[in-house]
Amino acid sequence: MISLLLAAEGVAKLGAAVGAGLASIGAGLGIGKIGGHAMDAMARQPEVMNKLFTNMIVAAALVEGVALFAAVIAFLCI
Repeated sequence: MISLLLAAEGVAKLGAAVGAGLASIGAGLGIGKIGGHAMDAMARQPEVMNKLFTNMIVAAALVEGVALFAAVIAFLCI
């Protein structure tokens, strides 16, 4: 009986770790894509660089916020 409880707790911790890892990978991919496309846009139209930079920072902050919520929820599942 004790071994089943310990196994369930181990699986819960493994699931939380996988969930937090996937959230961080997703955030990294999202922010990388935002930055890459923003650099392409700035290279094509340098006159709108300030507006693009502001929008890029806001979008990156939103992606990072979603990743933080996902990591918190993953750790609350323990």
